[in-house]
Amino acid sequence: MPLKSITSFILASVLLSGIAIAQEAALPKLAIDEALHAKLPESIRTAGTMISVNNGSFPPYEIVKGTEMTGASADLTEALGQVLGVKIEHATVGGLPALLAGINSGRYQFAFGPVGDFKSREEANDFVDWVQEFVVFAVQKGNPNGITSLDTACGQRVAVMAGGSAERVIQAQLEKCKTDGKNPVEIQSFTDQPSSILAVRSKRSDAFFSSQAPLTYFVSQANGQLELTGVGQKNGFDNLYQGAVVPKGSPLGEVLRDGIKVLMDNGTYAAIMKKWGLENNMIKEPGINLGGTLPK
Repeated sequence: MPLKSITSFILASVLLSGIAIAQEAALPKLAIDEALHAKLPESIRTAGTMISVNNGSFPPYEIVKGTEMTGASADLTEALGQVLGVKIEHATVGGLPALLAGINSGRYQFAFGPVGDFKSREEANDFVDWVQEFVVFAVQKGNPNGITSLDTACGQRVAVMAGGSAERVIQAQLEKCKTDGKNPVEIQSFTDQPSSILAVRSKRSDAFFSSQAPLTYFVSQANGQLELTGVGQKNGFDNLYQGAVVPKGSPLGEVLRDGIKVLMDNGTYAAIMKKWGLENNMIKEPGINLGGTLPK
């Protein structure tokens, strides 16, 4: 079967699985919080809609199929839109740099994400953090190359998301491998998660270094071909928070934070996170710019 056909088949399988999970239970309708609705920028209140931009499938948070999106983020933005009294639509761009550029140009109001929050990124954007994440490796079953940490990634072909924090950590590890007299990491950057995981499944990459939540999802969909490794280690990161992204200083940041807090207080947040197997990524309350310093 041609590689393009294999890619389409795997992507379709992942997407359909996510859609099936999403349809298991309908979420209850929520009342509009009039005070929060009044705090929205006038342009959004007038339009009655706002656009959340994503950079492709990031299961189980964002599962993109054409112009439709399912996943935990889709469920949460649907609930958030009800609380804020507006309809939240979704748009897809290629890669994190394009996502951030679209927000800062005003083309999109925000990205619900979650996107990794780091101090360097906070210089141009504000983050409304609603999950905590961990970064690990997805490898072929049996871990044939013995990749269990950053140091054991030396000499290996490692897939990462282009423009993401994991790419920067792997780039630093490449230099460390050289300094330690080891073969450098061969970094393979992809614009989306499905392409990255496909590279491991097809043995073009030895590992995919990324967020634990989506990797757990992909491994569960891989028919026993993959496993996680490096779990429980820092892997170049300290506390890693992820969340929605808005332009720097935008009043929308506080509105999103307070809206997410409503979803946490009424149990909607927990119900959605548990539905998608994300209970280990939950935090007690949202916050703005909780992120730390990205390792150099």
